Amino acid sequence: MAARRDYEHGHREIWHSHEQGQLVHATHGVVRVLTPQGAWAVAPRQALWIAPGVDHELHMVGRVAMRWLRIEPDAAPWLWPECRHIRVTALLRELILAMLEDPPAYEPDSKAAMLVPLLLRQLSEAEVIRHGKLPLPQDKRLLKVCETLMRSPATHDSMELLSLRAGTSVRTLSRLFKQETGLTFGQWRQQLRLSEAVCQLSLGQSVSSVAQDMGYATVNAFSAMFRRAMGEAPQRYMRG
Repeated sequence: MAARRDYEHGHREIWHSHEQGQLVHATHGVVRVLTPQGAWAVAPRQALWIAPGVDHELHMVGRVAMRWLRIEPDAAPWLWPECRHIRVTALLRELILAMLEDPPAYEPDSKAAMLVPLLLRQLSEAEVIRHGKLPLPQDKRLLKVCETLMRSPATHDSMELLSLRAGTSVRTLSRLFKQETGLTFGQWRQQLRLSEAVCQLSLGQSVSSVAQDMGYATVNAFSAMFRRAMGEAPQRYMRG
């Protein structure tokens, strides 16, 4: 089934789960999706597959035009058992929008029913966004550090200061970052800043303003980081 809803900036859909898989896509605005395993910032031209039974919360960044699909677990044998961040091609986007033209409980001979096989194929072949996930830890000390950084992505607080606040050592904190997130402290903080930068750029903030807010000394340094991660400069990314 397909559904639509428009949200105001700051709206939240509190923790919940579905028996079906859900494909979250927004034609406008950014959806920040939180699960116990990680967080994603889902911008236009992207979607997030939320596997059946996975608890999640949705935060709206800017005015969001949400379009989503619910897919039964037995609809295709390849359906992913974990969350997956993907790029949405022009064809996949149009298929999602076309599904909305029929009722959620569409008839077997309806246009929506005919679109489903092509839509599932496009979904299975979609490019995975490897850098999109911000892993979240289970260890309470490390989670406290991550929450502090998420509240202030631009902070330059050192590991020494962060570990002191968390009541642990630098060595332990460094080990926990790698063990629980698969990233070093520096990699995790850069991924956080990239995710936040995508949100701010999608809200129409200038590149120079976002660079400053993310703690970069120059626009060029920020643009270079963005290009390495996203494959294109921030100006070109947002024009797309």
